[in-house]
Amino acid sequence: MRDAARLKRRAAFLFQRLVFFQSRHAIAATELAGLAGITGWGWRHVDLVRLLSVASKSALLLRRQAQSSSSVRKTKIICTLGPATEQTDVLRQLIQKGADVFRLNMSHAEHAWVGEIVPRIRQLGQETGQPVGLLLDTQGPAIRTGDLKTDLHLNSGDILELTVGGAKGEEPYSVDVNYGGLVNDVSVGDTILMDNGLIRLVVLERRKDRIVCKAITPGTLGSRRHINLPGVHVNLPPLTEKDLADISLGAELGVDFVALSFVRQKSDLDQLRAVLAEKKSKALIIAKIEDRLAVQSIDAMIEGADAIMIARGDLGIECPMEDLPIIQRRIVKHCIRLGKPVIVATQMLESMITNPLPTRAEITDVANAVFEQADAIMLSSETSVGRYPVECVEVLNRVALRIERSGGAGYAKSAGLEDARQKTVASAVVLANSLQRAKIIVFTRHGTMARNVSNLRPENAPIFAFTPSEEVRRQLAICWGAYPVRIEFTEDPNVTIEAAEKFLREANLTTPGDQLVIISDVRAAEDRIDSVQLRTAK
Repeated sequence: MRDAARLKRRAAFLFQRLVFFQSRHAIAATELAGLAGITGWGWRHVDLVRLLSVASKSALLLRRQAQSSSSVRKTKIICTLGPATEQTDVLRQLIQKGADVFRLNMSHAEHAWVGEIVPRIRQLGQETGQPVGLLLDTQGPAIRTGDLKTDLHLNSGDILELTVGGAKGEEPYSVDVNYGGLVNDVSVGDTILMDNGLIRLVVLERRKDRIVCKAITPGTLGSRRHINLPGVHVNLPPLTEKDLADISLGAELGVDFVALSFVRQKSDLDQLRAVLAEKKSKALIIAKIEDRLAVQSIDAMIEGADAIMIARGDLGIECPMEDLPIIQRRIVKHCIRLGKPVIVATQMLESMITNPLPTRAEITDVANAVFEQADAIMLSSETSVGRYPVECVEVLNRVALRIERSGGAGYAKSAGLEDARQKTVASAVVLANSLQRAKIIVFTRHGTMARNVSNLRPENAPIFAFTPSEEVRRQLAICWGAYPVRIEFTEDPNVTIEAAEKFLREANLTTPGDQLVIISDVRAAEDRIDSVQLRTAK
């Protein structure tokens, strides 16, 4: 027994030396691999070298970020991928300029393309040491018009007929719709919006296989245009056959997040969670808030999801435009109060699809989201098909850094503290806020403690989240102010804490005299209890 304990202590020492001191001695690695076999750890030499490489690259990336500005950016950046960003060199540039998560928009992405680009992103993550998250965004139950031989040029007052089930048109202006239940869902007098709200119709008459509408605003209707039904409950399933196939692919490739489009009720999210569990996927669920029904039941949406996306495109069509800023602010507040990450998305830098510089209004829009302390801001067409994808990330990074230095909205003051662990975390954040040169170090196996710290929005202290899970490390990439680092945890929490301190010191992420607020568990006899420690960096 004594020999086994001695061997484990020796193995732990060598492991810390390799990973945290970034030693590359082949002798130490070989000895540790041998000891691992003796002690039953089952590590291989190649695993140790790979782990060492990831740790050292993570330190290098964080060190570069710290040296590039007076503070490290806390607001995360999500980039949608597409033809403009599918090349490896561009992906690498996006990561280097600050992209934290890449979004795969399954409304347009083909399975073969997704299957090819995901491994390249994972490889780039390893090369750069960056925990790049992958977000698979489902298309959802979209209602669209069918194909037209020629565009329909509508004037105000014109009659437009919407047919279902392939019924033959009887009016001069007629188009088929892909959702057969539309006739039953709408009522006379309801508003129908087409092509992102550019064309507004009012329902005049319902028949068995068609709806007769009058155009309120003029416009040109092309093929396969999106249809919005403000305030109408649509009896479509939350997950289409296409969605299920896309989710299956995402589970196979190990995506970190799955976004559900057009969420209407909490049961939609429950259904997605059941599908992910069946696929043995640990992906976190993001609920996209896109219509009035979701806004009206926002607390239930937040409760059922792991994160929320304020999808302002469809939301801005479904709701009065003047209400959109209020809705955004309200959702951010509720997410912080209930402890869930929140993403602000759509048209952040729309003009940069074709222009090298953003408008002043776009800068202000980005600044507002950062000031509200949303966890992440997202680029869509700007990086999927735009001419200046890398420049867009640079703009978000630059604006976020500047606004973060000016302070935030302070919504975290209303954050709920439901259990003892959340209150323990809150005490650590209060302590860090009261200290000069404070840094928060949190150890987390599943990400919960780190997300709790992030949700309280520490005023100045960065959050270094240490986890043994690469999956958790990537999922924390979406959380405000969190900088995840992967390390293996030892049986003795004090050894792990000391190793993390050495890691930060060797990476120049702490300087002597920094106040380290540490959230960890400690041994009490045979039990482990949560603790908050204050140490001074050496």
